[in-house]
Amino acid sequence: MDSAYLHHVSVPTKDVAKAVPFYTNVLGFKVIARPDFATAGCWLKLGSVEVHVTLVPDGTFPANHVVGSDDIHFAIRFGNFQALVDRVNSKGYSPDLPHDDPKRIIIKPKSMAGYSQLYIMDYDFHLIELNAAFKF
Repeated sequence: MDSAYLHHVSVPTKDVAKAVPFYTNVLGFKVIARPDFATAGCWLKLGSVEVHVTLVPDGTFPANHVVGSDDIHFAIRFGNFQALVDRVNSKGYSPDLPHDDPKRIIIKPKSMAGYSQLYIMDYDFHLIELNAAFKF
């Protein structure tokens, strides 16, 4: 059997210009070349992980705008979890914000999964898990 790895996650957005800064400014992704598709969008990369943001004004978007840990999500693993937490906090995200604040995060430093986890939402309220590369 051939080896396999996740190449990219495609994330629909209502507004590319508002969606991309979350991935670049908050998570540290870099914009990469993207073919000239008929639909607007932006490709981003961090390490070997790519996120393809695509304009889909009438797309399927999460109805629940409250961060959680059990809904559909994708996960990105980071080598330095504390540096990630510090970076996210410096951008105004915090677990201490009101339950319905879009910048509220959930941090599970010792989750049952065996590694630290942070849950955050992007501009369009897609849930993303950010986790540690080490097990505690």
